[in-house]
Amino acid sequence: MKTKAAVLWGQHEKWQVEEIDLDPPKAGEVLVKLTASGLCHSDEHLVTGDLPFPYPLVGGHEGAGVVETVGPGVTDIAEGDHVVMTFLPACGRCSYCARGLGNLCDAGAAVMLGPQLDNTYRFHARGEDVGQMCLLGTFSEYTVVPAASVVKIDDGIPLDKAALVGCGVTTGFGSAVRSGEVRAGDAVVVVGVGGIGVNAIQGARIAGARLIVAIDPVEFKRTKALEFGATHTAASMDEAWNTVSELTRGQLADVCVITTDVAEGAHITPALSLVGKRGRVVVTAIGHPEETSITTSLIELTLYEKQLRGSLFGSSNGQHDVPRLLELYNAGLLKLDELITTEYSLEDVNQGYEDMRNGKNIRGLIRY
Repeated sequence: MKTKAAVLWGQHEKWQVEEIDLDPPKAGEVLVKLTASGLCHSDEHLVTGDLPFPYPLVGGHEGAGVVETVGPGVTDIAEGDHVVMTFLPACGRCSYCARGLGNLCDAGAAVMLGPQLDNTYRFHARGEDVGQMCLLGTFSEYTVVPAASVVKIDDGIPLDKAALVGCGVTTGFGSAVRSGEVRAGDAVVVVGVGGIGVNAIQGARIAGARLIVAIDPVEFKRTKALEFGATHTAASMDEAWNTVSELTRGQLADVCVITTDVAEGAHITPALSLVGKRGRVVVTAIGHPEETSITTSLIELTLYEKQLRGSLFGSSNGQHDVPRLLELYNAGLLKLDELITTEYSLEDVNQGYEDMRNGKNIRGLIRY
């Protein structure tokens, strides 16, 4: 079939919206008609090269829609089902899935390669095979994805809001609650108030944190942070240290989550200085692939038992956490409507990313 999609043909190029070919689903796959796709910063990393995917590829990895067709062997998903697509497939059978670590599923090894799990392509354009961001490619009116990458949800949940739970909401929430293990009464710092950071703030609030300090140089984002549960804001980590130290009587924070646009080695030392004894620094932001060094006080790391943790998809299990987060939304505890700053058509995808770079959006959304 034909579908309109946003294709990235090379590093530092613009997204090209064009009509391309889409093959039907093969075994273990489903065809989804998209309702909406979030404009996540990770797709900007495709443009800059910080995520080294092969070109060309259809972008987008945060989406929701309705299943049009299922491929051979798919028994737990049916035509007409409403689904959220998660950017990490979970087979349910490997060692990691068996331990409840669906975000670390062995099938995730394929998400940065371009083709589908069987090493063949579903999208084609200009005489070339076209890859899919994280096996999904939600910057397309239709896409074919692994059944292991979709989560069935209740029909009554608005799909444009549910789309955000495919990446940003779950990643941010989980960074605080799962990776950071925020508990009631904790003091939490979130560095970077974008589509991920604002949900780390929500996660900390829902978990019962008594103090949530949001750090961002953009005033608009600091203001929005307060709406989602931050108790205090700061423009920099240096500025935040005085606030955190004073409010905790010198004990400092229990958890610091780094959700900046790009993770830098230089972020680690000030982040570790913001947490106290047994404090946990969670690195969720994607770093430059060539950056391999950080500096910090090793004696402080040992004597205060401080911890540095990586976080992928917020250490979440999509099949469990996506429906649970949507239940929190239905209960009025998790804000989704308020996350969407601006809606765009697919043709305006480049404008959406320009607005993101300029600090105008918490989350931009493509609505089909």
